[in-house]
Order: sequence, then C-alpha cells, then structure tokens
Amino acid sequence: MTTAAVDEWFATHDHPLATEMQAVRAIILDTDPRIDESIKWKTPTFSYRGNIASFSPAKRIVSLMFHRGAEIPGDHPNLVGDGRLVRTMRFTDIDDINRRQDELTAVIRSWCAHRDGEAQR
Repeated sequence: MTTAAVDEWFATHDHPLATEMQAVRAIILDTDPRIDESIKWKTPTFSYRGNIASFSPAKRIVSLMFHRGAEIPGDHPNLVGDGRLVRTMRFTDIDDINRRQDELTAVIRSWCAHRDGEAQR
C-alpha cells in the first residue's frame, strides 16, 4: 500500500524518471501486501522485516539498491554487485521495467520468504 510520505516525495521531487520509478514502486508494493514503504536516507525505501531496497539517485536510470541483496536466495541475473551485502537492479526505461518485472517480483518474493524463514528460527 502506498503511503502519504512517499506520495509527497514524488510530488516534491522533479525527477526525470519519476514515471519509471512509480512503475517500479507499484511492482514492489503489488508483490506482497506486507511490504511497507517510507522515506529513509531522503529517498523511497521498501521494507519487510528489515530494509529491502531504496531508490538511489540517478538521472538517466532507475537504480534500486538492495541493502542486503547478497542474502536474497535464488538466481537473479540482474541483481548485480560485488560488495559484501549490497546489490543493485537498474532499469533504463518503462520497456526495460516491463521486460524484467518477473525478475523484480521474484527478488521481492525471495526476500520475503527468506525473512519469514529467519523469523521462524
């Protein structure tokens, strides 16, 4: 479910890829009703039993930083990075988002299932 704080962020930030960011936002929130959104680190952030991902400022791409992306189970070829924890998914335009919607949904579902498994231990 969308929140007023994130709606306000979009209303007050004239980002050149706002439409594409809103599309990514909708995919994430539609994947699982338990996902929350808020403003953290001055940007929209999604969470479920911990922070999942935040938009990273970029003018020519939609960059979604997964805070603990290295821990997300499964094969997600567009979840990239070689840091200890952080992984990123980047989208160039609405067609790119549509092409990779299934993978983004799978990443979010994997995070939720992973966090549910940890909560049951």
